[in-house]
Amino acid sequence: MTTGRVPGAGAGDAGDAGAAGARGVRGAARDDIAGDEPVGRRSPVPVAVLLGGPSAEHDVSLVSGRAIAAALEAKGHAVSGWLIGLDGRWWELPATALDPRVPATAFDDPASLGACGPYAAAGAVELLASHDPAPAVFVALHGPFGEDGTVQALCEAAGLTYTGAGVAASAVGMDKSLFKRLVAGLDMPVVPWRDVSLAAFEAGRGAVLEELARFARSLDDPRLMVKPARLGSSVGMRIVRHPDDPDELADALGEAFRFDDRALAEAYLDHPRELEMAVLGNGPEDLETHGPGEAFPGREFYDYVAKYADGVSRTTTSPDVDADLRARLHAIARAAYTAIGVEGFARVDFLLAGGTLYLNEINTIPGFTPISLFPAVCAAEGRPFADVCERILVLALERERRRRRVSLTRADLP
Repeated sequence: MTTGRVPGAGAGDAGDAGAAGARGVRGAARDDIAGDEPVGRRSPVPVAVLLGGPSAEHDVSLVSGRAIAAALEAKGHAVSGWLIGLDGRWWELPATALDPRVPATAFDDPASLGACGPYAAAGAVELLASHDPAPAVFVALHGPFGEDGTVQALCEAAGLTYTGAGVAASAVGMDKSLFKRLVAGLDMPVVPWRDVSLAAFEAGRGAVLEELARFARSLDDPRLMVKPARLGSSVGMRIVRHPDDPDELADALGEAFRFDDRALAEAYLDHPRELEMAVLGNGPEDLETHGPGEAFPGREFYDYVAKYADGVSRTTTSPDVDADLRARLHAIARAAYTAIGVEGFARVDFLLAGGTLYLNEINTIPGFTPISLFPAVCAAEGRPFADVCERILVLALERERRRRRVSLTRADLP
């Protein structure tokens, strides 16, 4: 299996403010989300798929979101697509824009696609919540804003049902430094690292570079992998081959700081195996784990080009993994998922180097193209792509059914 190409896109103009109108989502009655009947046996619920986003992973999200929308439509759901532009403005897309053949660059001018908008985030969320019935929101956004708890908080504030991890778990999962601190404290194996804030680097460049060089000298292999602390798809990552060279190290930090104000410097692993697990469920009582899958990067490491350019890398859903290692992968994936309180779904990534297994990171909204490893390992074990999408939606509806939304009056105050 090979990774697919993600078309490039520039920033573009998202159109004029104040464009009129919106085509509301219409579908099943609101009791789809309430009552005693199992969620999966009710009429299909209306779904609003959020895609794009103001992050460097914008184009990947366009592919994921359209694949999810097509899968849910095939399951009978009324689906609307909502584009969030690189500038943060929201647009309701016509059905024609969800065609996967529409190039990513076309979304730079949503009005030309016939989209309604633009809306500010608060106005768009309020509009979605005003529909009767309100749709369930399928968050297909990758990277900051979509995966860090921001859009989840907007949905929470509006009372909208949404897929995937909640605010806190999203934030911790997106922040590689926080995630490492938490799971390392629970004795899960992680690659040695240091983190650096942009403020500290600007205030004391020389001291920061010397501290990282000293860290590198303490490792068996002095090379470092430098990356943004809160991004995905290997954007902004650089290998530092000579950490004692302040210019090379500073250049790598500068690249990471293009995308985030905090960077990670990790011990470099020389061509480790890249193993990935899929997890579905809302808690320890209903978790299912699938995998592992394995990626074979066609470049020195699994960077953006290796992940998304045609023919550069390959993946498999049946890697050469013995029973003991497989059991460890499943156990650690479940432990990491529950440790930060993920709900819905996530991909848990591992690195295997020299016989040592490391928990690399958790991705609470992994790539959802039809050939991404998350849906691929699920499909290999009996859950086809469309079934995975619907399962994630069902988990969101089940969480909403259990949730206790408390409305207080003044008499309830202490």
